[in-house]
Amino acid sequence: MIIGLTGTYCAGKNHIASMLETRGFPVLDVDKLGYQVLETEKEAIFAKFGQDLKKPDGSPDRRLLGKRVFGEPEKLAALEDIVHPAVNKLTDEWIAAHTPHCVINAALLHRSSAFHKLDRLILVTAPFLTRLFRAKRRDKLPWGAILRRFASQKDFTPQYLSINAEIYKVENFGFANSSKLERRIDNFLKGIK
Repeated sequence: MIIGLTGTYCAGKNHIASMLETRGFPVLDVDKLGYQVLETEKEAIFAKFGQDLKKPDGSPDRRLLGKRVFGEPEKLAALEDIVHPAVNKLTDEWIAAHTPHCVINAALLHRSSAFHKLDRLILVTAPFLTRLFRAKRRDKLPWGAILRRFASQKDFTPQYLSINAEIYKVENFGFANSSKLERRIDNFLKGIK
């Protein structure tokens, strides 16, 4: 059973991932895997996007790289051409080592090689204001930058509705609703293990 886990910006998918881990499911955080690949593919990134992305320790400046490609479809596609093949290879290897039951946690799950292998999908949502204040507290970005990230995901859900997997939508209202959220995850997991 391969379970996909995704959600909009600051909906709380990592919180759900930790709940699944405490229930015995190995979880691959594809976003963190992407950060590792940025390091292994850094020379190709510097060659394509500029040596000024190199931090004093020689690693890529992820924030500066993000600013450079955000809102620039051609640049973003060029970065994905460098990063996605390596991430997909590592994802496929991880799945092979962790079946029969595992979770793939990714913001852009629909672009992952794991997407069409999923048996079930947990789609995490949260109210706009909850996400807005989580984003401000966590990322400390200006309000305009946060709203641009929200706007970039305006068509987030439809790409997941075409998948040939059972979809389970979880609305994450926050810590005040934690016990209810725990029960919803437990209900989802009934019959899987």
